[in-house]
Amino acid sequence: MTLPRPPLKVALAESVNALPSGTNLAYEPKFDGHRMVIFRIGGEVLLQARSGRIVTAAFPDLAAAARQLPDDTVLDGEVVVWRDGRTDFAAVQKRAAATPGRAPALARALPASYAAFDLLAEAGEDLRPLAYEKRRARLVAVTGPLGPPLQPVPMTLDRAEAAGWYESLPAIGVEGLVVKRLDQTYRGGVRLWRKLRHTRTHDAAVVGFTGAPARPTALTLVLPDDDTPVVSSPMPPGLRAQAAALLAGRAGGASGTAVATGIGEVAYRVVEPGVVAEVELGTTRHTVTTVVRLRAPEELD
Repeated sequence: MTLPRPPLKVALAESVNALPSGTNLAYEPKFDGHRMVIFRIGGEVLLQARSGRIVTAAFPDLAAAARQLPDDTVLDGEVVVWRDGRTDFAAVQKRAAATPGRAPALARALPASYAAFDLLAEAGEDLRPLAYEKRRARLVAVTGPLGPPLQPVPMTLDRAEAAGWYESLPAIGVEGLVVKRLDQTYRGGVRLWRKLRHTRTHDAAVVGFTGAPARPTALTLVLPDDDTPVVSSPMPPGLRAQAAALLAGRAGGASGTAVATGIGEVAYRVVEPGVVAEVELGTTRHTVTTVVRLRAPEELD
């Protein structure tokens, strides 16, 4: 059987408004970080973002930790950075955007942790056709003995315990739960899992803007779990003025393209990571990303 290899489509989750119940469910904390697949195949380590982009050079600390894995192992999970006892999404984005030259210094200053929540291959066997319950047992057996920074995400079969996590874990920056059926196989690109977030807003890293620097029209954002930039809906005047002040001096000469609602890709001006936007995601025919608040880098310390 052929092992999973990059670019690999990852399994996805659909948002729900209430905690699912049943006798065949597993509950995991949802970390707001960067989705990453770790490949330890043929003596090499490759780290893949959700988009399929290879990000090994940006995370030398995780690449080194992944070399402890047995050969022909593939993990799915979330990268987070812990600061002052909380997860810090802006810090994760800094790590993900690092050039190969800056990556080692950032790894020392902002060490990453990897919360593994699925085992897709082990010892040359493709485990995706197996039930989650079996994959989970093998995941714990493989990653449990390693310890930080590579470890299995917590899981419970007890809905009451999961409800307790849902209420208490936001204090450390964990914003919800992911719910999976014990008998589910792993299907890339399909929304079979369920996710329940604690708030309607999401933290997103600001990576650029459209419009004039003195009056940005919209922000280019990277959302948790995804490294594909998206463009927000146009901001009201107050937020445009605030964005101009926060982004002053952070823009370089580089430009990029990002997904804009309903109109395909648009050009934007790249800025240095550090500013975070709180956004709401709404859906009409397309997903609409609305900026509701901006936070300066000093507010994240």
